Amino acid sequence: MKIGLVGYGRMGKMIEAAAREEGHDIVSRIDPFSPDANHTEISPLALNDVDVVIEFSTPASVIANIEKIIKLGKPLVVGTTGWLGRLEEIRAMVDSAGGRLVYGANYSVGVNLFYKMVREAARIMNAFPFYDVAGFEAHHNQKTDSPSGTAKSLADILLSTIERKKRLEPNCLAERKIEPEELHFPSVRLGSVPGTHSIFFDSSADTIELTHRARNREGFARGAVMAAAWLLSGERKGLIPVEDMFADY
Repeated sequence: MKIGLVGYGRMGKMIEAAAREEGHDIVSRIDPFSPDANHTEISPLALNDVDVVIEFSTPASVIANIEKIIKLGKPLVVGTTGWLGRLEEIRAMVDSAGGRLVYGANYSVGVNLFYKMVREAARIMNAFPFYDVAGFEAHHNQKTDSPSGTAKSLADILLSTIERKKRLEPNCLAERKIEPEELHFPSVRLGSVPGTHSIFFDSSADTIELTHRARNREGFARGAVMAAAWLLSGERKGLIPVEDMFADY
C-alpha cells in the first residue's frame, strides 16, 4: 500500500514504522505542527499518490480532516477519538460521497479481542444477578479525553448485554452511593500509563476480573495498518466499525 498519514506525532511515527515492517510505503506525512512532515495541510497534491489515509490527529481537527479526505475520494482509517457524538453527520457525509471509512475507539488487536471476550463474559454473567458489574480504566496524563473511547465501548457492551445495568455512571461525581442499575466505570489519568482497562464481576463470594494492559502503543499502530489493508482488500463502502474486521474470529 501507499499510505498517507494525517498526524505525524508520536503515534504517526509508530504507524510509519509498523507499515514499513509490513512492506508498505508512507508517501505523504501531513501535519501543520511537525517539522518532520512533508505537507502542512490536506490537499490534492498531498494525497495524489496515496491509496489509503490513516488519520491520528486531535478531536479538534478530526471532523474537518475527514471531510477533506472523503471529498478527495480516498479510503480512510480514523484512529482519533472524541468525535462519535457526530457519527450520524459523518455517516451521511461518507455515504453521500460514496466513501469508505473505518473508525473505532481502539485499533489494538488485543483490545478488539478483549471486546469479544467481555461480550461473551457479559452474556454468561447476565444469568447470574448476584454478581455486580463495574469497569475501570487508566491512561497517561496527556490523554485528551476521559473516559476513553475504549472505556465507552466496553461500557456499551456491558449495558447492551447485562440487563440489570441500565445506565453509565462514569466517575460518580455526585456524593452518593451507586444505584443498583448503574454501571460504575471510573477513569484515572496518571504519569505515562499507556492504557489499562478492567471489567469486574463481583459477588459476596468472589471476584472475576478481565484486564487488558497495553505495554506500549505498538499494538495500536499495527492494528491501524491492518485496518488499512483490510479496507483496501474489500469492496465495502460507508462507515465501518473496526470491530467488523474481527467478526470472523
